[in-house]
Amino acid sequence: MIACCKEHVELALDIIVDEYETAPEMKELTKAEQLSTTCEYCENNAIYMVSN
Repeated sequence: MIACCKEHVELALDIIVDEYETAPEMKELTKAEQLSTTCEYCENNAIYMVSN
């Protein structure tokens, strides 16, 4: 699972496809989850959780 901001969502989707060779699932985080989760690629709050 990759937590990411809007800016890095395409990168996260590409990584999941490359690693698992399956269609990724993208879930929008709730407001509470966004406050406590940061993007794995920068310091912004995460907005999406991308997984396989």
